[in-house]
Amino acid sequence: MVVSNSSFLILVSSFHAMPQLIFATSNAHKTEEVAAILGSVWQVEDLRAHPLITLDEETGDTFEANAIIKAVSGSRGAPGLLVLADDSGLEVDALGGAPGVRSARYAGETATAADNRIKLKAELAKRPQNSRFIGRFHCCMVLARDGKVLHITHGSVEGHLLLEEQGAGGFGYDSLFIPDGFSDSFGVLPAETKNQLSHRARALAAMKQQLDSRL
Repeated sequence: MVVSNSSFLILVSSFHAMPQLIFATSNAHKTEEVAAILGSVWQVEDLRAHPLITLDEETGDTFEANAIIKAVSGSRGAPGLLVLADDSGLEVDALGGAPGVRSARYAGETATAADNRIKLKAELAKRPQNSRFIGRFHCCMVLARDGKVLHITHGSVEGHLLLEEQGAGGFGYDSLFIPDGFSDSFGVLPAETKNQLSHRARALAAMKQQLDSRL
């Protein structure tokens, strides 16, 4: 098969025409989740591929405020490109909504995910054990370009918390959270299932409409 120079140029141009989306995180798990949900239409990269992009400190007291800080500051470092940021976390009713915006730092500024789970289990163990620990994962996503917010979406998934971890899949608090309608935690449920009902999936599904309108 012979491919003409003009056809080759069209193919190369089409390849490079794939729209690029920068996800303002260095968390590989989050990036993989977003890329899987958006599919092959978008070229999703994160801050690991753009080390010169810096994000302002998350000083907000809500998920939305922090997501805006990350999206706006990240987009200033990537002129002309779409930048998506999220801020998300776990809210437990018995703990007054904690860990909330401090979900990633619940056990301290340098805490690992395992450290955070240990603290959460310890805090829940102090509460009466005859009740169900109701909670939810909540996510806010913000799309920005050139320092300006373009769109904001929210998503959440309700469920309850366990005192002992179940499964080794997922990340963060997944192994302690059972979503409503299921008997297994996010640490056990397959990624395909989680990507259909997670807080991030729901916020991203709403955001995808905005993204697709910009193709």
